[in-house]
Amino acid sequence: MNITFLGTGTSQGVPVIGCKCSVCSSTNPKDKRLRTSIMFSFDDKNIVVDTGPDFRAQMLRENVSNVHAVLYTHGHKDHTAGLDDVRPICFRHNKEVDIYLEQSVFNWLKKEFEYIFNPEFNYPGIPRISTNIITSQPFSILGKTIIPIRGYHYKLPVLGFRIDDVTYITDMSSIPTEEIEKIKGSKLLIINALQKEDHVSHFNLSESIEIAKLINAEQTYFIHMSHTLGVHDDIETELPKNINLSYDGLKVTI
Repeated sequence: MNITFLGTGTSQGVPVIGCKCSVCSSTNPKDKRLRTSIMFSFDDKNIVVDTGPDFRAQMLRENVSNVHAVLYTHGHKDHTAGLDDVRPICFRHNKEVDIYLEQSVFNWLKKEFEYIFNPEFNYPGIPRISTNIITSQPFSILGKTIIPIRGYHYKLPVLGFRIDDVTYITDMSSIPTEEIEKIKGSKLLIINALQKEDHVSHFNLSESIEIAKLINAEQTYFIHMSHTLGVHDDIETELPKNINLSYDGLKVTI
């Protein structure tokens, strides 16, 4: 299975509009971060997790022509705003795009994208979406078993996902003990690490390092990183063995 880090930044992206800090001013491409999203590829199939506002740019950068399923972690704009940009996929392949999401997230999308989901509109040219409501129970996509991981984004329930030996966690500030057990044994852990300082709704760097040590995966990559975390190359020197910052366009095979 091939994994592509489509975006690794926080909700504002990096650089942040108007900011002149050392990260936002950096010329290192690894300090340029689109909104967080990832793609799992196997057997010529692509599963994307979250379609943020940079989805179109991410698909073009990676030369992706088809997406077979989209998983949604939660309903916030930086993870859903690009849903409309699946339209070329629908048109080119004459198909519906399958989305998998909790009922609460679907309720958000129906408000944000009423023209897609309200049959009264019936407007030609809208994305053709096949909605699949999921819970915290495992489900299957394209022959792969997906294990949802429940966590909390402050008080908001969020889902992470384990696919084979890879666990993907974003926008969480807490994970119940029983959910941690579902992650153990992963060879690759991908988890949010917003900044060094404490944050009400995201793991900070030290918290994510502690979870990484607990899981003890062969490799851990941090995602959903703010410009306040620090310059990529500097932070890399501070991290334990087998724990690294990800960056946009990073590709891993497992």
